[in-house]
Amino acid sequence: MAFTVVYDANVLYPNTLRDLLIRVAQAGLVQAKWTSEILDEALGSLRRNRPDIPPDKIDRLRDLMNAAIPDCLVTGYEPLIEGLKLPDAKDRHVVAAAIKAGAQVIVTRNVVAETGWHQRGLALVVPLTCH
Repeated sequence: MAFTVVYDANVLYPNTLRDLLIRVAQAGLVQAKWTSEILDEALGSLRRNRPDIPPDKIDRLRDLMNAAIPDCLVTGYEPLIEGLKLPDAKDRHVVAAAIKAGAQVIVTRNVVAETGWHQRGLALVVPLTCH
């Protein structure tokens, strides 16, 4: 059985890396998870940084991502957020989602966020192909 991973917004933003990570999950090597909040962050950055991409295409991207991986959306993690103490409060929703999903790994490019995640029993994977 594949282990469960949560993909952070910053690894779902770059097209090539996003495609690779989704394909890894589709191959059954991992059970990929994310939240609507994580997608809001990733796709919000895409909207801001790429105004040339029509909003309907970004909305379609969200739908395609959610359809590509069965059972990818984590819900019900919100009550856990307040109890998490991390150096960056903006990272709490990702850790809360990982806890709720029973994830063993968080895939992120945010190496600063590593502080505190390991205390929750979560491994942190930072892809070397970031662009």
